[in-house]
Amino acid sequence: MEKTFNLPQSLVDIPTHYCPGCGHGVAHRLICEVVDELGIRDKIIGVAPIGCAVIAYKYWDFDCCEAAHGRALAVAVGIKRCRPEAIVFTYQGDGDLAAIGCAETIHAANRGENLTTIFINNTVYGMTGGQMAPTTLLNQKTATTPGGRKAKFEGYPLKISELLAPLPGVAYIERVSTDSPQKIIAAKKAIKQAFVNQQQEKGFSLVEILSPCPTYLGMKPPDAAKWISEVLSKEFPLGRIK
Repeated sequence: MEKTFNLPQSLVDIPTHYCPGCGHGVAHRLICEVVDELGIRDKIIGVAPIGCAVIAYKYWDFDCCEAAHGRALAVAVGIKRCRPEAIVFTYQGDGDLAAIGCAETIHAANRGENLTTIFINNTVYGMTGGQMAPTTLLNQKTATTPGGRKAKFEGYPLKISELLAPLPGVAYIERVSTDSPQKIIAAKKAIKQAFVNQQQEKGFSLVEILSPCPTYLGMKPPDAAKWISEVLSKEFPLGRIK
């Protein structure tokens, strides 16, 4: 029988710790496929902070560094400036990148740091119990907004990609999703473009990935994927932003 599936060299063959239906595993694989295709496995360095993906280094068979919560881009800047020949990327969730790490995100982008950021937006804090994140939708129920997020008290969902796009140091921003095979293919193309931009020294690139968190959305995996397509994508439209 012909084998049509191969594990990327950069992806470690071990059981996952992620919840069923979580989008992190898909994003991990896409990054590894891109790394292999670009032939950059020996020069890439990933930086993952606190969050569900804090042990991403267990899945990626290339150099990684762990950062404190919100400080992934600060660490990545230090690595890139010391090792300008390396391909450096951060892998961050919405609570990390858009909340506690918001300042690091804005200033790294504004300086045009030649880095790649993979931004996982699942609208909740997954690791710490499902609290409201900056990207939580209005009326969405979380552990800290049991009655639903209200603009009067918690503000509006933060659209970090649109916020960063006007900055002159930003070379590329695209929002993608993992809720269907077609969209996963598009997500891979965006991730690849972001790494190619760094190879070509174009400046700061960010790919935002709308990712399901069935556990804290309180949904079965198929329903969570449908929610991404029918609800979340309306608040955070897919496509190239810059």
